[in-house]
Amino acid sequence: FAYWTAVNYRESYGIFACNGILFNHESPRRGETFLTRKVTRAIARILAGKERFVYLGNLDARRDWGFAPEYVEAMWLMLQQAEPDDFVIATGESHSVGEFVEAAFSLVGLDWRDHVRFDERYLRPTEVDHLCGDPAKAACKLGWRARTSFSDLVRIMVQAEVAAELGELRPEPDEGSATGRILLGDGALVR
Repeated sequence: FAYWTAVNYRESYGIFACNGILFNHESPRRGETFLTRKVTRAIARILAGKERFVYLGNLDARRDWGFAPEYVEAMWLMLQQAEPDDFVIATGESHSVGEFVEAAFSLVGLDWRDHVRFDERYLRPTEVDHLCGDPAKAACKLGWRARTSFSDLVRIMVQAEVAAELGELRPEPDEGSATGRILLGDGALVR
């Protein structure tokens, strides 16, 4: 409804109205009930000894996850154009919930299978199995593209959550790559 309202007002009244069709945009500020934040928060609480498990639904669902600050930049770029238009903002790649979970737990040296439990209450009756956006128009007309990789997004979110729960953190000497783990500020490895 909002999409077509913007189009209608743009075409009928000449209002500068753009639609941004933003695929999942994540950051440490994401609400705690959203999957990415639910997982990273659970990891921090597991490390702190406050929880043992996180309960999830469909680990096979695939999503196009990007870094929220970059999506805000795309929205700003839309509004800087000479003519209003509509844009899909996405990374153009998708990863499964299971991939997100495995990557996040591995950053702190935990095996996700020891801490993730299935709960059918989290299955959606109208689940979309695979979401992946095509950001080609945004790249062409706005010069925008996602710059934060999936592994870096996971690391950013895990680091922020663990730091909030346990204190200052820094990446392991390999710069916190997807295979790197996270160290506490004093150099102790988080396990």
